[in-house]
Amino acid sequence: MAQQLVNKIAVVTGGSRGIGKAIAHRLAREGCDLLLVAQTQSNLETAAAELSATGRRIEICTTDLRTLDGCEAVSNSLDSTYSHLDILINCAGATKGGLFLETADDLWQDGFALKFYSAVRLSRLLWPKLRERRGSVVNVIGGFARTPDPDFMIGGAVNAAFANFSKALAGLGLRDDVNVNAIHPGITVTDRMQELFEGRAERANTTVEDAVKETMDKDGIRRLGQPEDVAELACFLCTPQARHIQGTAISVDGGSTSGVY
Repeated sequence: MAQQLVNKIAVVTGGSRGIGKAIAHRLAREGCDLLLVAQTQSNLETAAAELSATGRRIEICTTDLRTLDGCEAVSNSLDSTYSHLDILINCAGATKGGLFLETADDLWQDGFALKFYSAVRLSRLLWPKLRERRGSVVNVIGGFARTPDPDFMIGGAVNAAFANFSKALAGLGLRDDVNVNAIHPGITVTDRMQELFEGRAERANTTVEDAVKETMDKDGIRRLGQPEDVAELACFLCTPQARHIQGTAISVDGGSTSGVY
């Protein structure tokens, strides 16, 4: 791609770290100006400083996306900075793993509040702007939407709900000429991956390195995923060449997801 998205405006939630930041960087390289959204001001400032090297305009919005007020703050921030919108990347949210009988109720609520409800609310709040610009939505979900795990039930349930919502939103997108697609990353090298495998290693009384190797061997993957693997696809899905791709969910997992869809 050679700057297919020059002067497009993109909102990237979870844009201060990991996959979200990688997507933001890829979009900026493609010519987008950005509004990065996350909860921690210092992380956002660091990410914005790094992304400013691309020469694009980078704005930030520090807010708690678990709440409606927090999501409305994003809409208000967009109004005060760019006014219009071409791309929405819903990438915020990390759900907790753990043994089902030991998982507290508030962890279930938190998992849905940040990852699922923030995407629902932001899609609703920003849809009129996306419709006006014939924009694109990319929802970054996760492979557990398709592969339930007894030690990661919150993530699986949240991701499955998010995937269903994405498909339905794509149907609305057909009416309103807004592209909507989803990405299911597999095991990807981020701070979040480290936390997940620390939990697995503790439960199995082993090391993080052994837990990672066991998972890679079981899934038969050649390497761990990198945030940039997801970012390349996310960026492509926002370009004119991807306009006929609608309502799909694509795995970026090295082939670890078994099944035919």
